[in-house]
Amino acid sequence: MRVAVIDVGTVTARLAIADVEHGKVQRLARQSTIVNLGEGVDRTGRLNEGACERLLTCIDRYLKDIRGAQVACICCTLTSAARDASNSDELLGELQARGLVAQVIPGKVEGSLTFLGVAQDFPGECLLVADNGGGSTEFAWGMLDEQTGLDLKRVRSIDVGCRRVTERFLSREDPPSVDDLRAAHEFAAGEFAPVGAWWTDHAQDVPRRLVVTGGTSTTIVALSKALVPYDSAQVHLAQVTRAQVREQEDRLAALPAAARAELAGIQSQRAPVILGGVVAVAEVMDATGFQSLTVSESDLLFGMALTAAATACDLPSPVGWRPKLS
Repeated sequence: MRVAVIDVGTVTARLAIADVEHGKVQRLARQSTIVNLGEGVDRTGRLNEGACERLLTCIDRYLKDIRGAQVACICCTLTSAARDASNSDELLGELQARGLVAQVIPGKVEGSLTFLGVAQDFPGECLLVADNGGGSTEFAWGMLDEQTGLDLKRVRSIDVGCRRVTERFLSREDPPSVDDLRAAHEFAAGEFAPVGAWWTDHAQDVPRRLVVTGGTSTTIVALSKALVPYDSAQVHLAQVTRAQVREQEDRLAALPAAARAELAGIQSQRAPVILGGVVAVAEVMDATGFQSLTVSESDLLFGMALTAAATACDLPSPVGWRPKLS
């Protein structure tokens, strides 16, 4: 079955067209557009008009591509920015007018779908997955067993992401001051601290691997390797050490946003928020005690594709949640 899935995040809107067969994603083509839907949401609690217009322009383009792809169904979800905004219903109405049934999903569903996508590469392995986005970071701890399915022990969404950290702490000066950078770290560390205690009393189920998804983690790899153009083959499943994260943070913190945008390996539109994302990733590692992480591109879009295909075929949802499909 061919499905289209659209993930509307705080920073990016992403489209994937996937072929799903026997519960596996056989092929997935994707697009990603930085629309910054969450611009100002942390401060105002509302989606602003310009951000919504950018998103709708992007969605119109995605829908044209979908119409030519002969998909069986479309699944569209919105995450952190839409969860936080009091006027998300207005945006949902604009999407409905385009024939797109969109849902604002809870953080726990977002984390579960991301874990499902990531775990395809690590069957039978106990994992901690962190999906570091623009407004939040979803943590999911568990395992995918090829016989019994998904075994999730804990899932939690925490309101720490690259745009939220940037707007709260790192936008007063460019580049930010040492004090503001320290405050950003202290904020993220305090929010993430409870996750590190999850497996204290579960010696048999301690996660053996930290897998991180999201634009910050892929950009850390791209910056480290100066990838121009971006090369998924060199990013997906790449290993990143805590020292490498620290190195990129020091490099970025010394530069104004305009200079970051010129670095090899970064999307220019991500430059204003990348330092906030790197701070968050560093604190994910410190809070959970991992000295290295694995970067994955098999993320929320993979999980959405698998769940949408199961729902369209009237099969049980692998994460318990059943999307509304267009």
